[in-house]
Amino acid sequence: MKICILGLGYVGLPLAVALSKKYAVTGFDVNGQRIRELKEGKDITAEIEKSLLLKTSITYSSDENSLKNQDVYIVTVPTPVDELNKPDFSLLLKASSMIGPYLKKGSIVVFESTVYPGVTEDICGPEIEKHSGLKSGVDFFLGYSPERINPGDKTHTVDKITKVVAGQTPEVTETLREIYSSVTKIFVAKNIKTAEAAKVIENTQRDINIAFMNEITGIFNKLNLSVYDVLEAAQTKWNFLPFTPGLVGGHCIGVDPFYLAECAIQLGYHPEIILAGRRVNDAMGQFISDHIHQKLQDIFPVQKTLNILILGLTFKENVPDLRNTKVIDVIEGLKKLGHTITVVDSWADSMDAEKHYGITLGNIKDLSEFDCVVGAVSHEDYRNLAFEDFERLVKPHGLIMDIKNMWDSKKVPSNRVFSTL
Repeated sequence: MKICILGLGYVGLPLAVALSKKYAVTGFDVNGQRIRELKEGKDITAEIEKSLLLKTSITYSSDENSLKNQDVYIVTVPTPVDELNKPDFSLLLKASSMIGPYLKKGSIVVFESTVYPGVTEDICGPEIEKHSGLKSGVDFFLGYSPERINPGDKTHTVDKITKVVAGQTPEVTETLREIYSSVTKIFVAKNIKTAEAAKVIENTQRDINIAFMNEITGIFNKLNLSVYDVLEAAQTKWNFLPFTPGLVGGHCIGVDPFYLAECAIQLGYHPEIILAGRRVNDAMGQFISDHIHQKLQDIFPVQKTLNILILGLTFKENVPDLRNTKVIDVIEGLKKLGHTITVVDSWADSMDAEKHYGITLGNIKDLSEFDCVVGAVSHEDYRNLAFEDFERLVKPHGLIMDIKNMWDSKKVPSNRVFSTL
């Protein structure tokens, strides 16, 4: 069985590597540079090690002719939102139209991208029909197996999770069960729409729970309480859910709830909790910048412009991914309040930071004497900063703002002001 995976990012590449141990796999990506790098064993997403990449039997290609003579197509392209937070299906439609001309009778097209219920059969299927001249459910068949890759997570890799699968017919479902069970455990969903719904609520649930943490952070801030101190006490109860406050960015949790909300609105149902959670989480960057500013005003009441060092720019720890990072909201908020900002990130690509956000990343080894240092992303090397590092980076009586709760206040100089959310 020949399998072609379209999109070789955080989702597609690990899946391609895993499936290539059992099947003939073609890894297709429209980004020629990405293909060249993968052939050399370089993965800029840092998901797959070079030694493993060089051992795989994957045929990498950015040539559409490589889409010929495939039995199964697995689409793993991103599904973002537009400037109005409406689902953007452009990449999904492009992949569908690209596959169309190369389909043969009996081919299966599986989508892993996060969507709302009905997109696979009602949007992608017709797009493939239009470009193939074949009929969905008769000449070619659809499937859905939502991605569950957690960027930077070396524990819950694609071979150690449960994959949900669903096909357009029982026979297709059985084929998908066979393919994916060669990699990991599987759960067969009742149908494609059920699988789509299961995926979109996974990240929506996390978004709502984090929103609650962010909301109580604002409440406790007015009570002069640290939310982390409160959570430490609350988590002693056996069934208290271990969520923490934070910036909700990236290409999943901060995006997927809008897909479910759009589906609900189309059905005439206004989703209260989902959209409220999004509003709370999207406002968190401004809350944090205001919180830092107030702390600095208390310490330096005369000075208006202060030098602030931001540690971390990526959307989460120990990944190079800058997409939809909410650290930028903190940075822009502090700039508007008149402060001078320097940003470092040991994982981010400096050219990407400049291209997407106009930020020139500094080198932490060359920096010292800031009025404030903000722990924005808990990369391992920032988590492990030593007493001497804080002495160098923060001037006496300066502020160490730990918004990720990654440092022990007892291990920073006593003549610096240490604070968390």
